[in-house]
Amino acid sequence: MYTHFEETDVLYENPLAKQQDLEEWRLEGKAKVDFHTNQLHIENELDPEKYGDDAHWVLWCPEEFPGNISIKWDFQPLREPGLCMIFFAATGRNGEDLFDPQLPIRDGKYPQYHSGAINAYHLSYFRHKWPEERAFRTCNLRKSYGFHLVAHGADPLPPVEDAIGPYKMKLIKAQSIVQFSINGLPILEWEDDGQSFGPVFKTGKIGFRQMAPMKAAYSNLTVHRVRRA
Repeated sequence: MYTHFEETDVLYENPLAKQQDLEEWRLEGKAKVDFHTNQLHIENELDPEKYGDDAHWVLWCPEEFPGNISIKWDFQPLREPGLCMIFFAATGRNGEDLFDPQLPIRDGKYPQYHSGAINAYHLSYFRHKWPEERAFRTCNLRKSYGFHLVAHGADPLPPVEDAIGPYKMKLIKAQSIVQFSINGLPILEWEDDGQSFGPVFKTGKIGFRQMAPMKAAYSNLTVHRVRRA
């Protein structure tokens, strides 16, 4: 049984439809962006065959969000192979703002995010990078610092050639409970006990990550405050 929540105040809205919508957003790594369908189309700028892990990137929303939120966005895969994920409740490991200049510089390499100077939950929801991921597709929820796999669920998203989107993504982080659904289909729910892998993460920032050579489209990002129904 999944816990029921209801949305209340709108905390943030962004159509991600034009360049101005990314003002104050922070890109770590290098990526190419366009908006020719009134969606954020984003892909790696660097060739992964030449640059390896340096070709991946993370794009952070500048807002700081409270501990009880729903995050909704439209997602359309455009090119594979690759992987897409979202970070949330992200802060420095000592409670610093994620953009604190005292924190080490990040440039898109994954270990900087799961075993570096920050804490975050992160959900990978389109894991089509490696053959073993494509052979048995799951959405994976991790808690870091430490790269702890805490929950996973079946991934209903098809490969690019079969995709009829955009797909409605919804992630709820309500204090210790994390829920994820796609097009209204529940994928996973997990409750952080605050002990196994450290205290529950509360406030923080959200960000999107892609592994090259993935290309995808994003739009209609909305964050609401939520309460238990």
